[in-house]
Amino acid sequence: MDKDRSGYSEQIAEFCSNFDLTKMPKDVMERAKLIILDTLGAILAASHPKYPAGRILADFIRREGEREEATIIGRDFMATAINAALVNATMGYFCDIESCDFKATLHAPAVILPSVLAVGERSKASGTEVITSFVLGIDIETRIARAISPMGMYDRGFHPSAVCGCFGAAIAAGKVLDLNKNQFFNAIGLCGCQASGLLAWESDKTEMSRPFNLGIAARNGLLSALLAKEGFAGPEVFEGKYTIFKAFSGKERYEELLKDLGKNFAIMDQSIKKYASCAYIQPGLDALLKILKDHTINPEEIQKITMKVPSKEILNLIDTSTLRSHDARYILAVGAFNKEVLTDDILQDRYSNIKIFELAKRIELRCDEKLADLFPRAFPTIIEVETKGRVFMERVDYARGDPENPMTKNEVEGKFMKLATTVIDEARASEIAKLIDGLEKIDEIGELTRLLRFKQ
Repeated sequence: MDKDRSGYSEQIAEFCSNFDLTKMPKDVMERAKLIILDTLGAILAASHPKYPAGRILADFIRREGEREEATIIGRDFMATAINAALVNATMGYFCDIESCDFKATLHAPAVILPSVLAVGERSKASGTEVITSFVLGIDIETRIARAISPMGMYDRGFHPSAVCGCFGAAIAAGKVLDLNKNQFFNAIGLCGCQASGLLAWESDKTEMSRPFNLGIAARNGLLSALLAKEGFAGPEVFEGKYTIFKAFSGKERYEELLKDLGKNFAIMDQSIKKYASCAYIQPGLDALLKILKDHTINPEEIQKITMKVPSKEILNLIDTSTLRSHDARYILAVGAFNKEVLTDDILQDRYSNIKIFELAKRIELRCDEKLADLFPRAFPTIIEVETKGRVFMERVDYARGDPENPMTKNEVEGKFMKLATTVIDEARASEIAKLIDGLEKIDEIGELTRLLRFKQ
């Protein structure tokens, strides 16, 4: 073992066991509450009975019959914490409108929040404990993803949000469970034994297996933490003969694990999505809609749209996908006509509108190496719109909702209300938003989760 790389698991475990809310700047806590609100909006929207992924899983868990420990969001019953995490995390990623970190290619909140709420409700955790665990889980998950290399995982057909989400869920749940250093070490090792998630969901047009990957990550991560609490041992997975780096990417970026640990928090890098689609399409959609608005262009006038992006790997992801959520041509065409892209737009085929279908065929994607200097710190995108005799161009480096181009608190709250009120009334949605705004004052998280449990 390289002495310069020894002790990573121990150092991370020690940091997690000693971490507390007082070590976080106020802006980190406020950002955490905003991301929690945004994530809950996505989960609530996905809980609508018309969407199959959450409905099928919830019905399956109900039929199993088990201890009532944690809320199945958007349903009128409870389940074990492990199964609640499975269902709620699947719904967290179903609508593809939840917060994400495109620099690390992660959808961490969709995994971490369901894990924290499930074990927090079981353990009667306080709002402060939930915030602390949420921030910590996202931070460690992101560090592990950067160390393994998100693009390296993609190259091997692994889903970073699933593989690394297992670790994040275990760390977050472990903090709620008050694991000690040795128990955190074991939880990390048990995650290495269970981490999984194939990009094979790219061929599943139902878009059910895509979010199921994150449900599995939440379930397995929470199980790892619970077993570690009981004294179940786990192996070393960062160092030695068989590591997660060798297994999932073949790359080793050890420096990413501990760099500025406790100083810079990954939750500050979360982007809040404006549209229901892959994060890498969002800057292009912003650019397209700005062109159409600024120049009063009717989408029927468009002869051609060209989208230029900085990365060949990402180009392959959004140019060849069979999924509507990751198909840039489909998303841009829908956005041009609807001026927005919402959940139903990616879960229902809008190509039934022949005008949208025909416009999509006139959209071309290219990789522009001149944009590569900013990637992956940003995803600069150029959109060119050609009409009869004219060409309009717009470049967007940071989509609306990125940390460098943030949504206001009012915008995020408005997005939450729009999503949440698809399944609950405005009064209940407002009460949830108010509780989250003062989450650090809640003595027991059950005050919040009871509002997330209802019959549809």
